[in-house]
Amino acid sequence: MTSNHLLPAAKNSSAEHFGGQGLSRQWGAGRKTFPPWRSGITHWRKEVKTRPRQTKWKERVSSPEYLTLHSTSRSFRAFSALMKTFSAKAHDVQRKWWVIDAKNQVLGQVAAKAANLLRGKEKTIFTPHVDTGDFVVVINAEKVRLTGKKEEQKRYMSFSGYVGGHKSENVRARRVRHPELLVERAVRGMIPHNRLGRAVYRKLKVYRGESHPHTAQQPQAVKLI
Repeated sequence: MTSNHLLPAAKNSSAEHFGGQGLSRQWGAGRKTFPPWRSGITHWRKEVKTRPRQTKWKERVSSPEYLTLHSTSRSFRAFSALMKTFSAKAHDVQRKWWVIDAKNQVLGQVAAKAANLLRGKEKTIFTPHVDTGDFVVVINAEKVRLTGKKEEQKRYMSFSGYVGGHKSENVRARRVRHPELLVERAVRGMIPHNRLGRAVYRKLKVYRGESHPHTAQQPQAVKLI
């Protein structure tokens, strides 16, 4: 067996690869320099910091030479930096009053028209998360009609939460007991079921008969197709 002191001295492979400088000499303990094979990273970072500032995209598309017919016809993105989305404010909305005569009118058509007016979907300033609608008055609620056999087959159910608190009635029975609920519940299902919907629902006024206490507001008549 050969003793260790008779073996030739092992060459430092790292020293040969990096020009005779070993790893312990180049980036030993306590030093914050990069190893030799990563020395190029520091030069790259210096070049990035010294690069000239590039023009922002919004500044380029806003320049007169960019906004030409040839350039804008290829892409609509040129005007995206110039346009702003309009959002209506609830305190700036001018609200009107409308009256709908439900006599011999289909319940779904009356409710759909009332829901659109309540939400303000027919206005150019319509904003989904803002109440931009008007006040709606519905008269002759007891004379609204339903198509097909819904007068007898359609049923309204309610549950009080107590034992034996389940109640059910058809359209004919509700028309006799409380006809305003026919229109109110139909409109309620066509508006958002959240805080915004509750605020919109308060602007709905439904009455049986042709008289209503909102003549001072001078509501305009709505014609259904």
